[in-house]
Amino acid sequence: MSPPKHPSRRRWTGWGFVGPFLVVFLFALVAPVVYAVYLSLYQNRLIGGNRFAGLANYRLALVDGQLWSGLGRVGLFLVVQVPVMLVLALGVALALDSARLYWSPLYRLGVFLPYAVPAVVAALMWGFMYGTQFGLVGDVDRVVHASLPDPFSNALVLASIGNIVTWEFVGYNMLIFYAALRVVPGELYEAAELDHASVWRVIWHIKLPALRPAVLVAVIFSIIGSFQLFNEPNILKPLSPDTISSYFTPNMYAYNLSFAGQEYNYSATVAVVMGLITMLVAYVVQRAAARNQGA
Repeated sequence: MSPPKHPSRRRWTGWGFVGPFLVVFLFALVAPVVYAVYLSLYQNRLIGGNRFAGLANYRLALVDGQLWSGLGRVGLFLVVQVPVMLVLALGVALALDSARLYWSPLYRLGVFLPYAVPAVVAALMWGFMYGTQFGLVGDVDRVVHASLPDPFSNALVLASIGNIVTWEFVGYNMLIFYAALRVVPGELYEAAELDHASVWRVIWHIKLPALRPAVLVAVIFSIIGSFQLFNEPNILKPLSPDTISSYFTPNMYAYNLSFAGQEYNYSATVAVVMGLITMLVAYVVQRAAARNQGA
């Protein structure tokens, strides 16, 4: 049997299919990350200009109170907002999958629709409703002759932002959970019905175990999204300049360092540090989930 002709052409055919993606991947993802790391290793000095500084920027980041203040804020946001959002999304997905709702496609569309609203528009809309002088809160105050808590106060501003993010992303996570529920084998439900299992036992022993991979994906995405918190507080900052500072979140801090302070090198350092922290937290959560599944 004669060997196949032109083996090199066959090898290059595969690269031809993969090549366009690799080009986009290198220029859109790898190149910016490499450039950010490169910038983080330099400092722009008054005498000498932009000079190599090694890890000096990273040593400065370790003792930067503004950076760690913003990181603590998004950490609190992550611990509180993400579980609330995922529990709401899980409840909606279970309700839709129960087949006990009339017009379930309408409910599904209604819950998912806020995800289609751009974050900037959502922040502006909720910022208007939060307004105590011109918005919904102010109108309610005037109608009931009472003084509702100010959503932009120091105690409530993070919760107010969390409410906006929850409103935006409950539908997205609901769709992840609902899609996972739709592929559960029907034989399991039939067996549960033969055993006269209650609704709660079906949820606990069939649906929730089937949702574990989907929950892990949603948790990882939510962790990454929490550490990237930027649009909502940045849009609301003009409405609440006393409570939303330029370093309210690490991403806001990096943005203002770069575009307002012209400190591009240190801004890149903050971005690299946040990327490493996000990767570490996501990895720990993923390993913990894999360990629990194997136990």
